[in-house]
Amino acid sequence: MAALGFLDRDRTLAGPGFNRWLVPPAALAVHLCIGQVYALSVFSIPFSRLLGISHSAPGDWSFPLSTQVFNVAIFMLGMSAALFGAWLERAGPRRAMFYSALCFGGGFFIAAFGIHLHQVLLTIFGYGVVGGIGLGLGYISPVSTLIKWFPDRPGMATGMAIMGFGGGALIGSPLAVTLMDHFRRTGDAGVAPTFLVMGAVYLALMLFGCFLVRVPPPDYQPAGYVPAKAGTAHAAGANVDAAHAVKTPQFWLLWGVLFLNVTAGFGVLATASPMIQEMFPGVISAQAASGFVGLLSLFKLVGRFSWSSLSDRVGRKGTYAVYFALGAVLYALIPTFGHLHNVALFVLTFGIILSMYGGGFATMPAYLRDLFGTLQVGAIHGRVLTAWSLAAIAGPNLVTFIRQFQIEHGVAKADAYSTTLYVMAGLLALGFFCNLLVKPVDVKFHNASLQAGEGKAPSREPTAGQSPRHSSPA
Repeated sequence: MAALGFLDRDRTLAGPGFNRWLVPPAALAVHLCIGQVYALSVFSIPFSRLLGISHSAPGDWSFPLSTQVFNVAIFMLGMSAALFGAWLERAGPRRAMFYSALCFGGGFFIAAFGIHLHQVLLTIFGYGVVGGIGLGLGYISPVSTLIKWFPDRPGMATGMAIMGFGGGALIGSPLAVTLMDHFRRTGDAGVAPTFLVMGAVYLALMLFGCFLVRVPPPDYQPAGYVPAKAGTAHAAGANVDAAHAVKTPQFWLLWGVLFLNVTAGFGVLATASPMIQEMFPGVISAQAASGFVGLLSLFKLVGRFSWSSLSDRVGRKGTYAVYFALGAVLYALIPTFGHLHNVALFVLTFGIILSMYGGGFATMPAYLRDLFGTLQVGAIHGRVLTAWSLAAIAGPNLVTFIRQFQIEHGVAKADAYSTTLYVMAGLLALGFFCNLLVKPVDVKFHNASLQAGEGKAPSREPTAGQSPRHSSPA
């Protein structure tokens, strides 16, 4: 593998004077691409009309079957992030981003072949499994690097990258529609060639980010940065490796925090369009509901950056307390706004909720850095993301089950979501208490203690030619 030596971590070490603000564009190049997964729903109807073109024909994929492509991709995102997180810390962001690009772009190519052959399992394997691995690698690789480059503003830094993930759908959705319209012709739905083109475009953009990224020298501090004192809201915890982090109550409390926040968010995202139409019958059309879903995506996008940036000022624990306390109250108020037929309050409330849902993703890496340090924050983040994988299954299924149960027992569609929303409020209340219980990590798990004889942890010796400290423009 000598030909790939340029991917080695020591070949990506930033030189003196390197501007750290060149790293966020590298992260955005990757996250804007892999964020396309949130736009996969634009293919749901075309997937079900590959043979019939203008309508579903015998032999076409069913709608529930086609949605499994998304479900598998999100599941593999969390699983691959957990599996390869520790390897990423050793290999460095360039190698991880390179393999992410190959997997994500290659997943499109395999899926295109499956679509051409009308083989749904091959399509799921291509985009869902192979592409999902690319999603996981691409999601965590730039985040860990940004935290190390921006110790003074970790929330803002991770917010910039994960904002790109949230914004990927704003690019991916119109791109897919435009390409399918271009390729559509008699006897061809245009889906397979669309996947080929998108795969090539995303592969090129992700490789751009891969070659642009750099890692800071060990113990890097930006000019003028004064580390926060231990015990304050912004202080980074002593370094803990991933293997020992999962043995701490703090890890599992944050796992629960992410799981509960995402379960509630996914639950409403999966039913946002039918919910607003059924709670306001005759007032909200299907077109207006589509616009509502797009508006929620914008709130998510803004929330990823604004809430995570705010956490640099008020602390991660305080920010999550707002997510859960305010979110629970807002969920509980939504049925009332529905009964009052107040569409404006309904939309605004959901917008605020979804902004905090997005903010929860962006703030989590900085929260992990505060508790466990930067030694293996990418690996720890990857393991926490398994909560996302399970929440992606739990949230939509929970909402669907409760809604269907209500309707089957005589509840009107307009009122069938009330119980669901109260359950979601309860989940957020539980998340509030999980966050409240988070305390500093016990010293016995710290890297220094482990090296002193309580266990083994990876060393952070600089490689040959590296200086122990380095500064770059703030």
